[in-house]
Amino acid sequence: MNRDQILEAAAQIFRQKGFHATSMQDIAEAVNLQKASLYHHVSSKQEILLELLDQALDILIERVAAVMRQDLPADEQLRQAMRCYLETLTEKIDLASVLLLEHRSLEPEYHLRHIPRRDRFERLWRDLIQEGVQTGIFSCSDPVLAARALLSVMNWTITWYRPNGPLTIVEISDYFAALLLNGLCSRSNLR
Repeated sequence: MNRDQILEAAAQIFRQKGFHATSMQDIAEAVNLQKASLYHHVSSKQEILLELLDQALDILIERVAAVMRQDLPADEQLRQAMRCYLETLTEKIDLASVLLLEHRSLEPEYHLRHIPRRDRFERLWRDLIQEGVQTGIFSCSDPVLAARALLSVMNWTITWYRPNGPLTIVEISDYFAALLLNGLCSRSNLR
């Protein structure tokens, strides 16, 4: 049994039961350890939660930043970044659920450790929108608010998206992008 297996099991249980309803005993049983043995790998449920949040954000930052480094106009970068983000959320659904639904369960000291990563991820989106404004592709008076609106729309997808539903995650992403870009694009750049 290793730490990664413990974290993976914890993410699944947190997604199914919620952070507060999950006990360290639940996690220990899921990985066939005695509760006391689990504490040789992790010190607390809060530590597990923070590590899962960090893991999720690290994956998202790496993947979305790679898209945003491409030499593309801001509107195309936004389309591709949205697709990448939604695909990652659905590919890593346990981690994504913990990130988006359980972050408020962090105690203050752990929350303070989480904020810089969260802010770094949000800044990627804000900077992309700001770049689009500066190049005249986007018409947006508040890139911070626009980034938060964009993330809010995409984040909530994990609560209702079903892989066997009528739309694929790519189709949903493309729809969201078209919807948001038609509101962000300056009139001379509408397509």
